[in-house]
Amino acid sequence: MPYFSCFSGDSRGMTTSVDTALLPFKPTTKHRQKLLLPRVSYLTLVTDKVKKHFLKVMRAEDVEEMWFEYEGTPLKWHYPIGVLFDLHASNNVLPWSITVHFKNFPDHDLLHCPSNSVIEAHFMSSIKEADALKHKSQVVNDMQKKDHKQLWMGLQNDKFDQFWAMNRKLMEYPTEDGGFRYIPFRIYQTMSDRPFIQKLFRPVSPEGSAHSLGDLLKEMYPDAITNDGEQKRYQVVIHGIEPLLETPLQWLSEHLSHPDNFLHICVIPVPTD
Repeated sequence: MPYFSCFSGDSRGMTTSVDTALLPFKPTTKHRQKLLLPRVSYLTLVTDKVKKHFLKVMRAEDVEEMWFEYEGTPLKWHYPIGVLFDLHASNNVLPWSITVHFKNFPDHDLLHCPSNSVIEAHFMSSIKEADALKHKSQVVNDMQKKDHKQLWMGLQNDKFDQFWAMNRKLMEYPTEDGGFRYIPFRIYQTMSDRPFIQKLFRPVSPEGSAHSLGDLLKEMYPDAITNDGEQKRYQVVIHGIEPLLETPLQWLSEHLSHPDNFLHICVIPVPTD
């Protein structure tokens, strides 16, 4: 059951284990750490907690910059935890077991994250980008610095009321417009070297009809759509669920966007077993 359902959607049970090559002895189950984390948070926000746990059993000279990996794939810290899970392990049984590394940082695959201020800067940059798409940056520009800080602290500390007091302004729009100017979205695929698909897309057609999730996919990633008579090849996952393709895109943006105000959509192959 989610421990912060209004904010997090649900929580990901996660088990972390250290790279066994760094241990001076044979590892046991004691050298694992179990965490319950919000889908909307970031792995690097728990770096200190994880590092503190594993430093008890490691040599100090083996500790460099920490990074996370799942089945050989380095996990991008600037993707929300829920997106990482949906993209790489959504059909697996919880808890999600990932490995923590303290050496050999994969510079070609990951961005460095030396402090929480880097995560905050990335988060606020995403919010500003989303508001530029939705409101021509008018809402963010009208906020004060303390309002920006309140958005960040609400996310960092899992305080929904603190976060939503500011974020609700980013979710408003004039009734006569029928929705945002453009929908902030990113479509992720495990089958491509391209990080994600992101283009301009309006929630309402020129004729005034509401665009759906299916309309977005037909234009941005048509292979994700199953045609009549075809076997389903892909799952389209948002926050761990498969919404109906008929769902209005504006509704999804208002209700299933992450705190960064982007709608993160994962397209993953249907399991074969």
